[in-house]
Amino acid sequence: MNEPAAAAAIPAGIDGFLGTRASLGMDVVLVGLLATLPLLAWSIHLAHNRRNFANHKRLQLLIVAALLAAIVVFEIDVRLVSDWKVRAAASPWWPAGVLTSLGIHLVFAISTLVLWTWVVWEALRRFPNPPTPGPHSPRHRWMARVAAADLVLTAITGTAFYWLAFVAR
Repeated sequence: MNEPAAAAAIPAGIDGFLGTRASLGMDVVLVGLLATLPLLAWSIHLAHNRRNFANHKRLQLLIVAALLAAIVVFEIDVRLVSDWKVRAAASPWWPAGVLTSLGIHLVFAISTLVLWTWVVWEALRRFPNPPTPGPHSPRHRWMARVAAADLVLTAITGTAFYWLAFVAR
């Protein structure tokens, strides 16, 4: 085999740690996204059942920071290091199924980013420090429920995209 053909067969970037065709950035984002779901559930439990609003706030800020870090790692990986399309091309779902699942996932991922930014921004602006219930609480609960549902849908659609692109054979 000649050099250019051999080089083309090896996808650029750092292989992930989950044993799939995905890059490191894809694996970090998938694991990070899935890891936030139990943290989210615990955070909601703290606020709703235990009325521990200070720890709810801390955990929410931790989740936001973790998701932003995962997004930064992911963006650096897919834009500067790895070529996810080359890695996904071996999928039997390439290109139509993979790109369709990516489009659906991006609808939820982008709306989640917007909603979470809004919910956190308003919470930081409208709740006292330390946080206690107030006039903003009903709106916060409603918006946070929508944002949490959106995050769950982001995780589901992201997992579906990951499977179609990097696991399916």
